[in-house]
Amino acid sequence: MYEVSPRDGLQNEARPVPLEGKVRLIEALVRAGLKRIELTSFVSPRWVPQLADAEELIRTILPRSEGVTYSALVPNTTGLERALRVGLPEIAVFLSASETHNRKNTNKSIARSLETFAEVVPPARQAGLRVRAYISTVWGCPYEGDVPVERSLELAHALLELDCYQVSLGDTIGVGTPLQTRRLLERFLAEIPAPRLAMHCHDTRGTALVNCLVGLELGIRDFDSSVAGLGGCPYAPGAAGNLATEDLVYMLEGMGISTGVNLEGVVEAGRVAERVVGRTLPGKVHQAGPPRVRAS
Repeated sequence: MYEVSPRDGLQNEARPVPLEGKVRLIEALVRAGLKRIELTSFVSPRWVPQLADAEELIRTILPRSEGVTYSALVPNTTGLERALRVGLPEIAVFLSASETHNRKNTNKSIARSLETFAEVVPPARQAGLRVRAYISTVWGCPYEGDVPVERSLELAHALLELDCYQVSLGDTIGVGTPLQTRRLLERFLAEIPAPRLAMHCHDTRGTALVNCLVGLELGIRDFDSSVAGLGGCPYAPGAAGNLATEDLVYMLEGMGISTGVNLEGVVEAGRVAERVVGRTLPGKVHQAGPPRVRAS
């Protein structure tokens, strides 16, 4: 379980969330048992003003980090310097498999993004940081449509060769279907071991959970999610929120798979998220609440 609501969830909000609200959300996530949480991004505040308080947030949260691994997105060497100054133990780099989406999302070509990562990842590793990577639009792009699987696979190899410990494959606009997901993942798993891969599914068309189930059946064990389905991509028109953490926990625990996460605690964290952003959030279990009968 890799919780992305403080970063991927809040970056798309129309108005910035105060630091105190972010801290309340993160504390609720920790109480629920989530152990891997992406806090923020070291992007320029001009691009994502919602995350302008990155350093202050991390300095507030890190002293409370016992047993929890916190991370943040780092787009360039300046972002790495900021991450090192606040003592963050893990960072993430990100690019898209679609050239158009990558340029809109990062203002760089894919080739330039890879060059930037070559300047970021080795120094980060030398400094003792773990580095995770994201590839967006693997299942499809809002501007280019279908994205060749081989292009995404080539990028995944490049990121792993840079010494990223894992690559998270993103269905950024939520177009994936179970059959497509099976074919795509089988192609990846033919060359990359399952522990080096994660899934980051958006629920735009209601298929995020079933696509993760396909990944689970194929051996994937790492899934990104966001409490109550909070979030979306500002450069993916029409994309709905992420897979809701509550929905994923409910499914896995109902299958007898221990997540280490307390469902009622996550539902409460969803309520905190809803108060923090001031609007109704879409997660199914968030809306329905924990069941009164035992899931089986």
